[in-house]
Amino acid sequence: MSQYKPLELHDPSLLHEASLLDGEWVQSQSGKRFDVEDPGSRRVFASCPTNEVGDVDKYAESSQTAFEHYRYMNPRERAKILMRWYELITKSREDIAKIVVYETGKPVTEALGEVDYALGFAWWFAGEAERVRGSTALPSISNRRTIIIKQPIGVSVALVPWNFPVAMIIRKAAAALAAGCSMIVKPSPETPLSVMALADLALRAGLPPGVLNVITTDNANTPSVSERLCKHPLVRKVTFTGSTTVGRIVARHCSDGLKKITMELGGNCPFIVFDDGNLEQAIAALMILKWRTAGQACTHANRVYVQNGVYDKFTQLLLEATQKIRIGHGADPSTTMGSVTTSRGIEKLQGHVADAVKQGGKILCGGKQPSHLDGYFFEPTIISDMKPSMLASQEEIFGPLLGLYRFDTEEEAVRMANDTSMGLASYFFTNDVNRTWRLLESLEAGMIGMNTGNASGAESPFGGIKESGYGKEAGKDVAIEEYLICKTGTLTVDGAPML
Repeated sequence: MSQYKPLELHDPSLLHEASLLDGEWVQSQSGKRFDVEDPGSRRVFASCPTNEVGDVDKYAESSQTAFEHYRYMNPRERAKILMRWYELITKSREDIAKIVVYETGKPVTEALGEVDYALGFAWWFAGEAERVRGSTALPSISNRRTIIIKQPIGVSVALVPWNFPVAMIIRKAAAALAAGCSMIVKPSPETPLSVMALADLALRAGLPPGVLNVITTDNANTPSVSERLCKHPLVRKVTFTGSTTVGRIVARHCSDGLKKITMELGGNCPFIVFDDGNLEQAIAALMILKWRTAGQACTHANRVYVQNGVYDKFTQLLLEATQKIRIGHGADPSTTMGSVTTSRGIEKLQGHVADAVKQGGKILCGGKQPSHLDGYFFEPTIISDMKPSMLASQEEIFGPLLGLYRFDTEEEAVRMANDTSMGLASYFFTNDVNRTWRLLESLEAGMIGMNTGNASGAESPFGGIKESGYGKEAGKDVAIEEYLICKTGTLTVDGAPML
């Protein structure tokens, strides 16, 4: 049993057990609150306001009022605010990471890595703020001119998950703020405190009150509060990261007002290793791509396909590497894999393991909860002899469970990899250049890792195809376009030459 240590921050003022409305830390109208639990110990360490549907209007109205002024702020001034936000987050990275550890259960090294990864988006969009460009054109009627301008779309809403609370917020909010939009953030009930710390630093950076509001609520009220945010007449844009099932509901809500939406949904990502692939390189990538955040990421490898010629060797190398993982509370510096974040995650993993074994799968390691730890822990689990009919083959696992599949030919691997309704990311390892080009074109995913694991970054468009969603986050031009509208102006020029 690990020794529990309470959360201690260098700057305790960053910990806000309140919502943020118009620059003020406020409670809900009802006064109700919900607990925030440390999944590594199952202990409650904080609480936040339980906002309900009746609380939503004042957040939308505040954001609209702020937008009417912020939209006209010079882009360079918006860029300066984002850069100050970047600098303040950098100075507070250890405190923010500690909050993430106690909210999500991930190890402190992973939490620090998330903050550093997230900072790239603040830096990137600070530069993008000044790069929004329109255009002019000479149409077919010679004495006319066509002018295209880009403007911020308006009040935006971010519905964010708990697995990467810092990265998700900065990636979404930095794009919106750079474009000139105001934003309402509805964080996950599991991880409201890290989001509040970021919002506090945004205010300290000079962001005007109301431009970034944060409304908290519990799991019971999340569906109704989110629905009201999506349907509110003042909201013009919604960005959602989460499961495909919930994404469908959000899309239906937004259809009522024809809201612009970005959907970053679930993944069922294949990881393919060919006979000619570099096995050590593949193992190193897979260790991160499966076990980081205890397997709780939409881009993580769900299904690992290994060609017959290297299957046994690869399996042995994978087992040796996996057995070095140390499970424990995220605050323990020796921990290399923390807990899963919710009890629901444990129940899902138990169901997937039982289903796989029932259908002939063989547990090579793990398969159960460790008895010596108090939190929501599950051993890193590898199951061989996987079949397409198993739940772990068909669903997003979102936990430390890895399934191994054999294949003979490239065509077979592609067919199995694409045999899913989702299309977020795919990964493969081969030294055949021709095969690399074929796989890039034939694998059905929005992001392809070629001899590498997840390469997400501020400079790369992030998003999937099929039932993994639509729209892009990050990358040049495309991400900030999600928060802009395009206006076309036509002008007749008297006396213009008839070309």
